[in-house]
Amino acid sequence: MIELKAEAVSPNGLYLNSSILSLHIVAVLETEMPFDDSQAALLIKTVFLPINPRFSSIMVTGPNREKQWKGVEVNLRKHIHTPIFPEGKSPEFYDECLADYLSELSAEELPSSQPLWEIHIVKYPTVTAAGSIVFKLHHSLGDGYSLMGALLSCLERADDPSLPLTFPALCSLDAKDNSVAGCIDVLMNGAVLGVKRAGKVFSAACNTMSDFCFSLIMSTLVEDDVSPLRSGSSAVATEFRPVSIAGTAFSLDQIREIKSRIGATINDVITGVIFLGARLYMEEMEAGSGDASATALVLLNTRMVRGYTSIQEMAKPDRNSTWGNRFAFLHVPIPKLQGNQDPLQFIRKARRIILKRRNSLAIHLTGKTLDLIRKTRGPEAAAGYVSRTIRSVSLVISNVIGPVEKVSVAKQPVKGLYFFVTGKPQSVGASVVSYMGNLRVTVGAEKGIVDTNKFISCIETAFEIILHSSPT
Repeated sequence: MIELKAEAVSPNGLYLNSSILSLHIVAVLETEMPFDDSQAALLIKTVFLPINPRFSSIMVTGPNREKQWKGVEVNLRKHIHTPIFPEGKSPEFYDECLADYLSELSAEELPSSQPLWEIHIVKYPTVTAAGSIVFKLHHSLGDGYSLMGALLSCLERADDPSLPLTFPALCSLDAKDNSVAGCIDVLMNGAVLGVKRAGKVFSAACNTMSDFCFSLIMSTLVEDDVSPLRSGSSAVATEFRPVSIAGTAFSLDQIREIKSRIGATINDVITGVIFLGARLYMEEMEAGSGDASATALVLLNTRMVRGYTSIQEMAKPDRNSTWGNRFAFLHVPIPKLQGNQDPLQFIRKARRIILKRRNSLAIHLTGKTLDLIRKTRGPEAAAGYVSRTIRSVSLVISNVIGPVEKVSVAKQPVKGLYFFVTGKPQSVGASVVSYMGNLRVTVGAEKGIVDTNKFISCIETAFEIILHSSPT
């Protein structure tokens, strides 16, 4: 166990682990062969736990009633789980078993009396893999950037473990513009630099006020229409209901083809595809609902980095450390379906809004607003503000970048990977991760409210429409 000396829980960590809001990240590694669970304990003890002291800590209340991380002894038997399914069944049967297992897992809180993570080793073949390793980690431990970095430190290149992993440039449009929504690159840095340009000061100020006011109104006064994507249930009703999971994958080469044709970025393209797929799903499930008011909440990484740093650098106890929860929300209205509308407008409109809001300091002001609420009314009130922000929208989108090369865990090749977030007080979320030349989109939605398989089918249809609508 790594000794941790009374490290205070960050404000974002407090918001994400409260009586009002409790978010978890579930990451799934699909292996080419059933994982040998006899290796799990040693791997966790020697590789996973040393990554960060928080993996060996619990959240406690300090002497001044402030939340702190306290180091404890880790009983691995309480953290490693191996589910038992009926033997001798088909991969399709085990697909259903895994889906049900992930659904039940998403509805369970992690015990607060032990470090906030679990690993589940599924040794049954599904349609897509011979086995699965499921990581469930509380969001207060870190955001997608931190936890993906932690996961990557447990992996190595399958072709040559001595070589470093490399990552695709998902966000670059050209040398002058390589930051957009959801990118690992920092958007706040781009915002600050933009404001410093004398010719854009007035524009940035106007954008800042309009974007901040829109975000404030969406978080406090108004909410999206009830639709096939949004049940409108209260937070208590939705946060820990079981979720259904479905996913698909797109070729990065095809996405690059689209982005080069229309002058966008890869993240613009996939965001536009998800937006169009959402509208197609709404209209298919309920005629006329494609015109309903719907907003997406895009998660932005606010670190001043352009890639993953080492775990050692992430964990340094200074202000430049990149470990933790360093993200912000960006409200992006989902374009409506309008007659013979050019489907490429879903990409162009998303890009235009994102670029406009990148040139403002609204994200910074929103962070200051949360700080003010926390200092004047307490962290629970700030958590309530975050919960209301998420609950008022129709869709949350988050993404991270994964390796270009095939990786392995304990010498066993990983065929695919995906993740999703649970505990959201909102009906549906979409997560995106790149791996081995593909971009995998996973939809996690409130079970019984959103038909995730149909939603994924609509996203696939949207991709084909956009692919064949792109000018040559």
